[in-house]
Amino acid sequence: MARDARVEMDWADGTYAFRLAWGQLSELQEKCDAGPYVVLGRLQTGQWRVEDVSNVIRLGLIGGGLEPIKALKLVRTYVEDRPPMESVLYAHGILSAALHGAPEEGVGETSGEASKNLTTSPMENSALD
Repeated sequence: MARDARVEMDWADGTYAFRLAWGQLSELQEKCDAGPYVVLGRLQTGQWRVEDVSNVIRLGLIGGGLEPIKALKLVRTYVEDRPPMESVLYAHGILSAALHGAPEEGVGETSGEASKNLTTSPMENSALD
């Protein structure tokens, strides 16, 4: 599994992939006039702006592989035409995954390592007994 901070979530009318790569984070910074970690802090503390929420979700959809026009239409329908509180947790999850890594991504793991049994001691079955 690649560590690309991609998350899939049931949102709006289906299941979508969201990802904020460097380019999307840079655009988010411009659109929100704040660094990504500042935007995350606003989402966490309830001091968010509506643009924080809509831009995180729109750019996350684009980074997840959706065409920009489709992402814009979805955000207009399911974010901007709805109460903002419905979308804040989604925006927080998307941006948090971008900055900290997706929850299912283990730091330093390569493909296949995530499924190993990590309860076995490295010294078990050792010749050092």
